[in-house]
Amino acid sequence: MDSNKGHKKVIKGINPAFAKGKKQRTKQLLDIEMLAKDIIAGNHTALSRGITLVESTVLKHQELAQSLIEKCLAHANSSIRIGITGVPGVGKSTFIESFGSYLTNLGKKVAVLAVDPSSSLSHGSILGDKTRMAELSQDKNAFIRPSASGDSLGGVARKTREAIILCEAAGFDTIIIETVGVGQSETIVHSMVDFFLLLKLAGAGDELQGIKRGIIEMADAIVINKADGKNERSARLAKTAFAKALHLYPPKDSHWTPTVSTCSAIEHKGISDIWQGILSYKTLTQENGYFTTKRHEQNTYWLLQTIENSLKENFYRDTQVKEQLPRLLEQLSKNEISPFIAARKLLSLKKK
Repeated sequence: MDSNKGHKKVIKGINPAFAKGKKQRTKQLLDIEMLAKDIIAGNHTALSRGITLVESTVLKHQELAQSLIEKCLAHANSSIRIGITGVPGVGKSTFIESFGSYLTNLGKKVAVLAVDPSSSLSHGSILGDKTRMAELSQDKNAFIRPSASGDSLGGVARKTREAIILCEAAGFDTIIIETVGVGQSETIVHSMVDFFLLLKLAGAGDELQGIKRGIIEMADAIVINKADGKNERSARLAKTAFAKALHLYPPKDSHWTPTVSTCSAIEHKGISDIWQGILSYKTLTQENGYFTTKRHEQNTYWLLQTIENSLKENFYRDTQVKEQLPRLLEQLSKNEISPFIAARKLLSLKKK
């Protein structure tokens, strides 16, 4: 009899904990439900919280973030996604502020997301915060979110891709993805936008650099910025040079002919022409079916990328791999093992 009572006490000791855990999980899901509703209602604070959740590297947060994405997905895919790139100093922040303000004055809702490399020392964003676009950040129809990439450009890109879904669910019809124009960030941004805009400077030796790097091939529009004052003449010459360079490239699958124009973001000149060009591109590609095809291809790309990233994360998270990797690295440094044999040994651990 006593032993049974003891047994019951043990069960009572377990059940409350289990019940508490279940209650906590239910509360978290209800919180996500409420967060999703607030985002869909257009609440900027809720949107910021949602993106913070998406950016978190905590496993539990990632699971909640996926639940949030699923609830918002039905309200997404209703925007035009514009990628903007250019070397540091080309005036991207000034351009985006001028361009974004022009769009909000038209009644558009604009979200700006940055694919931002981090400082290798502080791991913080080197592009700064909303102070770069002080005027636009005060606009009730605009939302600006700088992001630091940390150690993985692919990681921030995936999170930016999910942030796009949340922004669209919040009612933003124009999403601007900014990259600093270094490394492979242009290619990453190109894989998540509908229209890719390349900002250039005149008279900075940028003409040949652009051709050499192959970014022109990705561009749907090239804009020579800072075409004001003494720079106006050199901007016109650069426009002609880039227009000629575009003929070196094969026609695009979209059947769109990339445009070259000049603008002065600081004087707000040429901004309306750029927007009209984007609208023309959207009309053409929607009519010929390329707009939808490209989005399907991008979704496929991100599906495969997510699988690769998950496999990689799970591999390095494995206890045996964590244990063996330092030993094999030490053997590698002493020339006791080849990189290929070491890799095979680590991979074989996952098969056991």
